[in-house]
Amino acid sequence: MTDSTRAIVIHETGGPEKLVWESVPVAPPGPGEVVIRHTAIGVNFHDTYVRSGLYQTLRLPGIPGIEAAGIVERIGDGVAGLAVGDRITYIDASYGAYAERRVLPARLAVRLPPGVADDVAASLTIKGFTASMLLQSVHRVRAGETVLIHAAAGGVGQPLVRWAKHLGATVIATAGSAEKLAIARDCGADHVINYREENFVDRVAQLTAGRGVDVAYDSVGASTFLGSLQCLAFQGLLVNFGQSSGPVAPFSPSLLATRSNGVVRPMVFHYIRDRGALDAMAAQVFGAIEKGILRAPTITRLPLAQASEAHGLLESRRSTGPIVLEP
Repeated sequence: MTDSTRAIVIHETGGPEKLVWESVPVAPPGPGEVVIRHTAIGVNFHDTYVRSGLYQTLRLPGIPGIEAAGIVERIGDGVAGLAVGDRITYIDASYGAYAERRVLPARLAVRLPPGVADDVAASLTIKGFTASMLLQSVHRVRAGETVLIHAAAGGVGQPLVRWAKHLGATVIATAGSAEKLAIARDCGADHVINYREENFVDRVAQLTAGRGVDVAYDSVGASTFLGSLQCLAFQGLLVNFGQSSGPVAPFSPSLLATRSNGVVRPMVFHYIRDRGALDAMAAQVFGAIEKGILRAPTITRLPLAQASEAHGLLESRRSTGPIVLEP
């Protein structure tokens, strides 16, 4: 029997006002599926890109959201390893997290260890997975390397700084205000650059005596991409994993020949395509949380019905910590 729940639905792309609070159906779980009652829902820049139309990856009308924690309420046929009452978290490239309850493919659900709270999981799962991907898979950071991290006080920036320092790297962090620079320093950054007041390319050259960085992690995109490329050492790698300032314009591959550099644009979903990879990454991230390597900053909590306010807060850059929606 089909039930109903309340959710945020996008009928057309645009501003935060396009996030509509309404009732939607919830079907019984089919084979390989579970019904989840959400307890905490993560808010990410990816969600704002979907809502604005920058990413046209959600079929409309549709429910946005790629990350949440919750409790298993019902289990479909053929599901193993999960029980009613289990606490789980997940990320879902097919969206659907901005809801009180939902049907979820069981293959996406990861059981939460007792030491990881629901709101911490909702605020750090995809950010932690992204940091793990960037530091362990896309480029395996080693002790003694120098890394550049843009938006270092942001949702992914903070875990990146903390984890890179734990791995023994020298971290150069950029941010746009004194407050955010202080956050980056508190996370362990060795050097901080206010990109609004300094030319970060010149400052990186100065800090590295002209050598450059082994890897630059750039989630900003259009306004920093070419500068990040100029910051690379010989055979250095530029990792573009976001575009908060807009998409990167086409560029000539010959620019990479200056120092035999590389550019990569990874997506975390591609690194957890099979269950073994998902479980391995989850163990790594949850272990880092339990050991204190990764820590959730102060979490801003808002009711799910106020998702539009959460998007406005995130896009204004007024929030330096994670935002979680509570059903």
